[in-house]
Amino acid sequence: MKAWVERQAAGYGNAGDYIRDLTRKDQEREPSLALLQAAVAEGIERGAPQPFDAETFKLRMRERHGVR
Repeated sequence: MKAWVERQAAGYGNAGDYIRDLTRKDQEREPSLALLQAAVAEGIERGAPQPFDAETFKLRMRERHGVR
């Protein structure tokens, strides 16, 4: 594993810089991951998926927005 980290860290000053960058990116990504997990949980709670009909959807949107 050490050799792999050293190869990945080639563009950094040293392996520690690489690990710090990975940690920072992981911390930045954490809120987005939490939002995604919440959206997935909400979808699961809604039950089985329903069939989607594009024409019906377009008709509803036109009616809702007053477009012919």
